[in-house]
Amino acid sequence: MADLSTLGRRIRHFRTKAGLTLEELGEITGTAPSQLSMVENGHREPRLSLLEAIAAALSVTASDLLAAEPPSPRAALEIELEKAQAAPAYRELGLPLLRPSRAMSDATLKTIVGLHRELDRRARMAISTPEEARRANTQHRTTMRERNNHLPEIELIAEQATKAVRHTSGALTHRTVAEMAKRVGLTIVHTDDLPHSARAVVDLEHGRIYIPPASIPGGHGLRSLALQAMANTVLEHEAPADYADFLRQRLEASYFAAACLMPRAASVDFLERAKRERNIAIEDFRDTFGVTHEGAALRFTNLATHYLGITLHYLRVNGDGTVVGAYENDGLPLPQDATGSTEGEVVCRHWSARKAFARATRTSEHYQYTDTPAGTFFESTQTGTGATAEFSITLGVPYAESKWFRGRESQQREVSTCPDARCCRRPEDGLSERWRGQGWASPRVRTHLFAPLPQGTYPGVDDRELYEFLEAHAHD
Repeated sequence: MADLSTLGRRIRHFRTKAGLTLEELGEITGTAPSQLSMVENGHREPRLSLLEAIAAALSVTASDLLAAEPPSPRAALEIELEKAQAAPAYRELGLPLLRPSRAMSDATLKTIVGLHRELDRRARMAISTPEEARRANTQHRTTMRERNNHLPEIELIAEQATKAVRHTSGALTHRTVAEMAKRVGLTIVHTDDLPHSARAVVDLEHGRIYIPPASIPGGHGLRSLALQAMANTVLEHEAPADYADFLRQRLEASYFAAACLMPRAASVDFLERAKRERNIAIEDFRDTFGVTHEGAALRFTNLATHYLGITLHYLRVNGDGTVVGAYENDGLPLPQDATGSTEGEVVCRHWSARKAFARATRTSEHYQYTDTPAGTFFESTQTGTGATAEFSITLGVPYAESKWFRGRESQQREVSTCPDARCCRRPEDGLSERWRGQGWASPRVRTHLFAPLPQGTYPGVDDRELYEFLEAHAHD
């Protein structure tokens, strides 16, 4: 249904088209012209009886008047200007309201609206500070911890989507993903000229999902990418209002993709059987559904506490020890900065997430027990190599839960007293004095310190490049 501004302009559009003045329309409908003027200017909501009378006088239907679309490009600009001037940011300037007259050209109006768009973009960019992003990430992790990383509402949506294409277990095929996309009016298109800052692009106008071509035969990661792009339509996401909203949407899209690739019923059945056999292993979970090790570990965090009663923690750590992603509801003392954020912090060198890098052979998972100030944890870690650096994926549980997992017989044991700086962040006695002034290191700076935060509608994506891409492919 149209808002009052759009409704008023649609009435004015059809009245002008019918060649009637306000006085003439008022005489036909038995309404004072001043009242009709207030309706056309969006200042008053008409009664249903008046709306039907106006529609009859203009030879249109009430539905025609109530349509949500502005009646013309000019009206769309006028409505956008009105909303921009009603925003708190404009009102704070103390400037008078500009009401576009008939004498104002479309080009002038378009320029003024364009200035408001740019002011809004810059205002959003100004508040998207690194600290805001880190605080949003911390709040996001806290919220998911309270929910045990489980989102039943998205589980249900994913379950309905997979059942519609008759997929219940095993590896989800590319053909089935394409069928799922088709059911929501989208076609998957592979292209090698995506904007460098975008993983995928959805063209809603033409019903296409653009994703990169497979770099290796099979391209299994592309199934998840296509499902995440599809999720924004399925979950009815709109342009994120801020960084926190962006994080929420990204999580929901990733969750939907994981729940489709590893359906709840089949996954829970597999994990409950593995628990009964005391043989839970992420590598088995991964291979059963044909996903990545990271995907299987993350999906395990969605289900383990809610269905198996197991608390746990997850870590993705770069080769230099910095945290890329983390989750815990088992009390593991994650490293944190002053804002409570973990991403970008360095984990203890005694943890499995870093010890796994020291192994000569990395084809299998690394198992170890780690004593911490919060208790002893059993962890399994798999290492890998990404596009720019090596990384490790760790899934850990409190000691009491280790009885359900493969690798529990490991004799590898480490002691960590972090966050005590003496654990692994300060040199041993005498070393600092011995080398003071005798050595110089050029440190690696954590890239997140310099990475710019989102400047456009979608965080991290170059708007200009995105729109040029859509324009180039619009007529394919």
